[in-house]
Amino acid sequence: MTIREDKRVCLGAIVGVHGIKGEVKVKSWTERDRDIGSYGALRDKSGNLEFCLKVVGHSKELLRCKIKGIDDRNAAEALIGTELYIDRKALPDLAEEEYYQTDLIGLRVLAEPDLAEIGQVTGIYNFGAGDILEIKISDTGKTEMIPFTKVYVPKVNIKEGCVVVSGALSDFADEEEADEN
Repeated sequence: MTIREDKRVCLGAIVGVHGIKGEVKVKSWTERDRDIGSYGALRDKSGNLEFCLKVVGHSKELLRCKIKGIDDRNAAEALIGTELYIDRKALPDLAEEEYYQTDLIGLRVLAEPDLAEIGQVTGIYNFGAGDILEIKISDTGKTEMIPFTKVYVPKVNIKEGCVVVSGALSDFADEEEADEN
């Protein structure tokens, strides 16, 4: 599997407004939240709207940002829910064993010890206690969530298009069978 270089990556989303002068609250998914403003112009999901974003402060766990051309609260409120994307080629190159989380979506999931293919990665979430990997199980069509740690996911291989999970998912299957009996 090769990663398309023209792929766009979502760096954050506008989740609220601050004050009356058009500032927006942004949830950033960059490694350092304030870096979202350093990649140049961002675009909406459709790619039609461009945003020149300047980080001006923090509001709790969110960034307060000013967007060029957005000067009042009403215009800012209209942007709530907008995801902010950048072209992948604008992101820094990664070291050998590094990857962007977005690259995990769609990878095959192989289970130890025999590396049988059991599903596909459908999402990555963080509800505050660490990253969670969502996996759609091929046999049942159900999704399972496991901690995205070395214990549960000992190997990620972007080049081969797969992640390897420990016996954790078979534990989930055993629990479901026990619940049904």
